[in-house]
Amino acid sequence: MWDRVLLKARGKDAFRRNYGSAVAVAFIMGLISMVMSGNSSASNAGKLTPNITYHVEEGYHMSGFSMFGALVGMFFVVSAIALMLLKVFIEYNLRVGGAKFFIQNQISRPGVDMILDGFRSGHYGNIVLTMFLRDLYIALWTLLFIVPGIVKSYEYMMVPYILAENPGMDQKEVFQISREMMNGQKLNAFVLDLSFLGWEILSVCTCGLLGIFYVNPYIEATHAEVYAFNKQKAFESGYIR
Repeated sequence: MWDRVLLKARGKDAFRRNYGSAVAVAFIMGLISMVMSGNSSASNAGKLTPNITYHVEEGYHMSGFSMFGALVGMFFVVSAIALMLLKVFIEYNLRVGGAKFFIQNQISRPGVDMILDGFRSGHYGNIVLTMFLRDLYIALWTLLFIVPGIVKSYEYMMVPYILAENPGMDQKEVFQISREMMNGQKLNAFVLDLSFLGWEILSVCTCGLLGIFYVNPYIEATHAEVYAFNKQKAFESGYIR
């Protein structure tokens, strides 16, 4: 079993060795995730259209959506669809490219352009499909109450990292390997994320500046260390070659 303190120390050392690039990549990953999270907000906001009553001759009145309200609703619907498409066709590959960067950053000093590796891998469609299925499975399990969704999110935590090194791997195999890697480790991974809570509170207190320049790359680098440990364990256990 991995040691949380040791992995965090390794992650911290790794991102400090290539500080500028690590900060930039983590910032791009965080920014695109924040923008994509506006998808649900846009969907909900589309429901908040004006309810206006008009009175005209002979007592005739119309209640409900006005023309303005319909246009506002259409705007938010179109925005939600656009954000979903951006998530599927852009965010997924950037997420995998970011994972590739932090994996390589353990042993070398990759450039920021490695975040585009998912687009250049020759397996763009497979990455999109696998990441989409990952989010879909997590969302469906979340519908069964929150806890199953959290469990599944940790079960599939390794998917972006596996795709980063094996972009052409079949979806079923990716999910199977991630499940094997996280078997018995989901609670530890949850506790690992909780251990960053203090840093994230400090990041909020600094209007996100501490997050950009320290906390976010620290977390991403530590997650990459979890993958490196799990990959080595997988080789030793024989369920990957």
